[in-house]
Amino acid sequence: MSDRFTNEPMLDMFIFETTQQIEQLEHSILASDKENCYTPSAIHEIFRIMHTIKGSAAMMMYNEISSLAHKIEDIFYYLREEKPHNIDCSVLSDLVLEGIDFIKIELEKIKSNDNADGTSESLKDNLIAFLTDLKEMNNYSEADKEKQLPPVERTKYYIQQDKTLKIIYSFAYKAVIFFEEGCEMENVRAYTIIHNLKDHTNEIFYLPEEILDDDECVDIIRQKGFQIFLKIDLSYEKMHEFFMQTIFLKDLELTSLEEEEYNQLTNRNLTEATDSQIKVPNTITQKRIENEPSDHSNTQQSIISVNVAKLDKLMDLVGEMVIAEAMVIQNPDLKGLELSNFQKAARQLKKITTEIQDTVMSVRMVPLSATFHKMHRIVRDMCKKLQKDVKLEIIGEDTEVDKNIIEHISDPIMHLVRNAIDHGIESPEERSKNGKTNYGTITLEAKNVGSDVFIIVKDNGKGLKKEKILKKARENNLLYKSEADMTDKEIFHLILLPGFSTNDNVTEFSGRGVGMDVVMSNIETIGGQLSVESEVNKGTTFTLKLPLTLAIIDGMNIRVGKSCYTIPTISIKESFKPRERDIITDPDGNDMIMVRGQCYPIVRLHELYKVDTRVTQFTEGIIIMVQQEERFLCIFADELLGQQQVVVKALPKYILKMKKVKGLAGCTLLGDGSISLILEIGQLFH
Repeated sequence: MSDRFTNEPMLDMFIFETTQQIEQLEHSILASDKENCYTPSAIHEIFRIMHTIKGSAAMMMYNEISSLAHKIEDIFYYLREEKPHNIDCSVLSDLVLEGIDFIKIELEKIKSNDNADGTSESLKDNLIAFLTDLKEMNNYSEADKEKQLPPVERTKYYIQQDKTLKIIYSFAYKAVIFFEEGCEMENVRAYTIIHNLKDHTNEIFYLPEEILDDDECVDIIRQKGFQIFLKIDLSYEKMHEFFMQTIFLKDLELTSLEEEEYNQLTNRNLTEATDSQIKVPNTITQKRIENEPSDHSNTQQSIISVNVAKLDKLMDLVGEMVIAEAMVIQNPDLKGLELSNFQKAARQLKKITTEIQDTVMSVRMVPLSATFHKMHRIVRDMCKKLQKDVKLEIIGEDTEVDKNIIEHISDPIMHLVRNAIDHGIESPEERSKNGKTNYGTITLEAKNVGSDVFIIVKDNGKGLKKEKILKKARENNLLYKSEADMTDKEIFHLILLPGFSTNDNVTEFSGRGVGMDVVMSNIETIGGQLSVESEVNKGTTFTLKLPLTLAIIDGMNIRVGKSCYTIPTISIKESFKPRERDIITDPDGNDMIMVRGQCYPIVRLHELYKVDTRVTQFTEGIIIMVQQEERFLCIFADELLGQQQVVVKALPKYILKMKKVKGLAGCTLLGDGSISLILEIGQLFH
């Protein structure tokens, strides 16, 4: 890429816009492929997206992306203009999706500051071959064309199609373009328009002229618009359609010019022309987009794009503010003092802090729709390879979670969907024998329940067989209790253990004994839970229970010796003072406690983390019972310190490098300035 284009704002804008366009393109392709048909609106949308990617990539000197987009654009231009029949939609979808994958890989390289050095020659050859075959199948002979076209149109047809003849520029136009306020880099966007126009004409003039090398041109474009004069063999409607594809277009003035008027305007020195010199005569009718205001200075933009790093920084500052508030209100110097005015001010401070925190959190919340819709591609590709017919149903895609949660759950959801197709859904023949529809169904659902988000992955396949799971667990020594004492949920939960797989055949999708334990680990890392339910010949349901955010949580602080630990409030079932008669020891020497006729294991935190404390007898301390899914665990500590909101911070890197400490999700700073370690309940069960 040229040094001229290495500034970060421009590169970030290219990555952001191209990523958005790729997602939109993939959605359109999958929707069309599902219907086995490309509608005129879909063809036009895909053409527009590829045209935009081609231009922006060429502008940024990513020539391989640009040339590939150009080849795809050629196909959809032909589809749009010629409207051929007998299109192999499946093959076309495969080719375009392969192109999308290539562009995605190149974008990832660019994000990582690597060279976008991939090559797509074989794919481009396939695209060219597809277009050639399409033309051969749908074109009829020149003689047939001559018979079907009236004489005037026939003459025009030969002029347009004979590549040896010079193109006749039939129309002249003046266009004035205004971009949306706040879109930034108006000169670069203007250059993109000129770059795309040069595919259609060589006779083009524009003001300001030095759009890339002159920084002052940005202000000129914002105030007076970007002015273009050109001759081209396209109708007014086609030119209007072309300019309307411009990204961040706010207003368009497109005017048809007579030959004399065009020559009068363009023969002058455009780089020195004043506003009065290039003013179009009153006899020329100027057309403006409907419902667009003519006063460009009064229109305000209601939505802006914000760099994610800035949001992260803002969230960190809010976290520091929450900590600072706690340090002020809980200052030990205030103990025993009657300060009514201070308490009143403290309550007001807490109110404002809470509102700021809620507002920042709402800004970070993003819908699950993008993550869910990515699964359409997974389902399509796997169905073709496994020769299965599966429909994906999506419910609650507008449910929002913190953006950091999204980053952690995309891979687990993808793995669960892949498993559902590979393990759960039967072949069409097998489903017919069992009295089911030929196609299987996978339901992907999200919903808010209190302060949690539930994501459900459900299939109507063959379900899990308990006998087969227990047999595999016995072979791999994974049983942790008597089979007779295990509930159905506990049996199904065995498939989440490391090294477990019920698939006898190793395929590219499954059978290697890895995957589900990684899913479980990823979910537990963000404080979530994963449960499994299944019924033979009815299907299997995986339920992910996730927190709305990872940044700030409600926690219960406990003390062990001189150390402090925080347990997420959502995991706490109850806390109580144990009685001596309720304490028992199992045959392996593990501490257990009887609570209302049920026996639960006890974890001594002072032994687990080697903490010195004088409280070693159960009756001297406190028991906190925590729950994850159907499992319960009792944590023994010295005392409860109280409940408060805590800001979750990652453990220092030097600690993680020195030793991997299990059962810790991070740390937080308390009101008195001391550090508390946040317990990861899911890991404590292991």
